[in-house]
Amino acid sequence: MNLNLQEGVALATELNAALAADKPNCDVVICTPFIHLASVAAVLDAQTIGLGAENCADKEKGAYTGEVSAEMVKSTGAQYVILGHSERRAYYGETAEILKEKVNLALANGLKVIFCIGEVLEEREADKQNEVVKAQLAGSLFDLTAEQFSNIILAYEPVWAIGTGKTATAEQAEEMHAFIRTTIAEKFGAEAAENVSILYGGSCKPSNAKRDFCKARCRRWFDWRCRFEVRRLQGYHRRLESLIRVDKRSHSEGVFVSRNGSLYGFIFK
Repeated sequence: MNLNLQEGVALATELNAALAADKPNCDVVICTPFIHLASVAAVLDAQTIGLGAENCADKEKGAYTGEVSAEMVKSTGAQYVILGHSERRAYYGETAEILKEKVNLALANGLKVIFCIGEVLEEREADKQNEVVKAQLAGSLFDLTAEQFSNIILAYEPVWAIGTGKTATAEQAEEMHAFIRTTIAEKFGAEAAENVSILYGGSCKPSNAKRDFCKARCRRWFDWRCRFEVRRLQGYHRRLESLIRVDKRSHSEGVFVSRNGSLYGFIFK
């Protein structure tokens, strides 16, 4: 919850200009607070930058004062929505059932869902991270068809590494991504598991992106950092494009980064 409307539009405008001048070999998405969506949509080149919301309601319509429906989000020109972020789960009591309703409504309105999963420190220390993540997936996504699931992007964010300066090791991230992919294969089939985008988030920065992108199963990043500038985003882009050129065998395909209230993401082709 940062940046007022004018500041958010200014940042989006700056990002749009930077990427127009130096087009990345990837997709870029900005997810903003609700009140920014329509204004930001007006300054973005949709061919360069996609747009998404940070949340949506678990109700289709009706007397739910203060809520914003998936249909409303879609009407702004957004194509994505973030659901299940750890802060929403922790601070607003969003359960698996609530998130299942949100996912269904988002998909019904033509939005792609960036669905967040991940364990807290106590669960990691008790070696329950796999159990926790599987329960989060099953509780909100396992009623989907394979076709519906094709519009889901998964974001693994170990809660203990968000904004703490701690980062999961490349091995820990790879192990979890492999577990997630196996879990998806068991439910939706091998093709769905291979095609799903799995992001990683937690104290990511350009200086450690190349190291961790070298891991074959760690395909995306989802970075919840508390400070962000356009030049930092470009730093991710240049380092990761360099990696792609150097190692064609790598499955490293992108990076997602954020600035407390706005999400920016690369997805390499």
